[in-house]
Amino acid sequence: MEQVRSFLEKRLKERLPGEAAHVQMAPKSKTGNRLRFRHSDNPRLGAVMILFFKKNDQWYFPLIQRPKYEGVHSGQMALPGGRFEPSDPDLITTALRETHEEIGVEPKDVEVLGQLSEFFVAASNHKVLPVVGFCDQEPKFVPDPTEVEEVILASLDELLDVNKLKAKQITTTYGYQLQSPYFHLGEKVVWGATAMMLNELRHILQEA
Repeated sequence: MEQVRSFLEKRLKERLPGEAAHVQMAPKSKTGNRLRFRHSDNPRLGAVMILFFKKNDQWYFPLIQRPKYEGVHSGQMALPGGRFEPSDPDLITTALRETHEEIGVEPKDVEVLGQLSEFFVAASNHKVLPVVGFCDQEPKFVPDPTEVEEVILASLDELLDVNKLKAKQITTTYGYQLQSPYFHLGEKVVWGATAMMLNELRHILQEA
C-alpha cells in the first residue's frame, strides 16, 4: 500500500499519458466518429477528486451518482468535484472544497498526492483538473442530497482489472445513442469524462 502511495507522489510530477489514455475511453457516435461540440463561450474551470483510502487492506475511492436533473450529466456516475469559485486560490482548493461540500470529507483529512492531466469536458464546456488525494482512514461520507444521490465505493483492484473494462450502447440525457467503453465499478457503469480521466490513472498505475 505504502509503495503505491510513494509511487504516485513521484510519478504524478512527471510527464503524464494525457490524451493517449483519454481517447481509449472516449464515446463515439453510431457512425464511429468522436463527438464534437461547439461552444461560443470559453470553458469554465473546475476540479474533481480521486480520493484513495485504505479499507480491509485494499485501496478504495468514492464515486458519486448524480441525481436526475435538467442537465447533460443527469443521473451519471462522477467523481466528487465542481466549478472553480473566485474565492478558491487554485484548482486543488476547488477539488478539496467540492469534495467536502458533496460528500462531507474535510480538506484537512486529505493529503494531496498530485494531479492528472487537465481534461476538457466537451459536453458541458468545462476544463477540469483531476486531483489525486489520500486519506489515512476510511472517511465518513455525508452526501449532499441536492448533488449526490448515492456514494459508491470502487476499489483500485477493480480499476486495474481488465475484465471490468467493457463497452455498450448508451443513451444520453438528450436521447443520443452512443457506443461507449466503460468501467464496471461498484456494480455501476462509469463512462464518459469520468472514465476517460480514470483511464489515465489506470495507465499510470500499470507502470508500477
